[in-house]
Amino acid sequence: MEYRANFITSTLYALGQLAGTLFTIDVLYDKGYQFTGWTLNQTYIVVALFTLMDGITTSALSPNLSRIVQHVQRGTLDFILLKPVDSQFQLSTRNLTPWGFPNIAFAVALLLYAGTHLEHPLPWYAYLLGMLPVFFAVAILYALWFAVGTTTVWFTKVWNATEVLRSFIEAGKFPASAFPTALRFFFTFILPVAFLTTVPAEVIRGDRGPRFIALEAAIAALLLLGSRLFWRFALRHYTSASS
Repeated sequence: MEYRANFITSTLYALGQLAGTLFTIDVLYDKGYQFTGWTLNQTYIVVALFTLMDGITTSALSPNLSRIVQHVQRGTLDFILLKPVDSQFQLSTRNLTPWGFPNIAFAVALLLYAGTHLEHPLPWYAYLLGMLPVFFAVAILYALWFAVGTTTVWFTKVWNATEVLRSFIEAGKFPASAFPTALRFFFTFILPVAFLTTVPAEVIRGDRGPRFIALEAAIAALLLLGSRLFWRFALRHYTSASS
């Protein structure tokens, strides 16, 4: 935060990205196009949740998981493995940067704006209920990022893979109904991007009930378990800097 100019520039960049997305959606709706089952302000909720996920990724996920590559390349992963702390926990929680904070703030503001400008404004408890699927969405996002980061044990340069993952996640800024059936299936059951934004937005607006929250919780738990097992498997193939 002592680099104030950088922080201000980062904030303006985040605001510009959000404004560009909203401008695109506004143009589509002004021209008569509408995502099936989604009004303009309902679509804003999806954009708000995507912006929230992007902010969390920038502040908490990327600065931690990108360092797995550095630890493997420099051999400093050895020191982490020797400490009496779970290695996955330490690698996942050690660093926090402020660069995603503007996105998080903009996301909350947009969510409140969209919720109060619906045909039937959202009650206060809708936002609290929506925190459950948002929490599970963060868990899903973490599991995907950590799994990609783990592959650095075999491939020391995984930057391209993380960029591919980020590109796929970009699809979450639009409702799942915006995509053809094949892509909708892919973003729901293969790479669960729909559960990052669309499903939580449907829960917030009251179109999805406890069954979908439970389904998202199950997907999050399965992916977290998978990332954990994959990490343990990778450690068995890690040769360390001294061997």
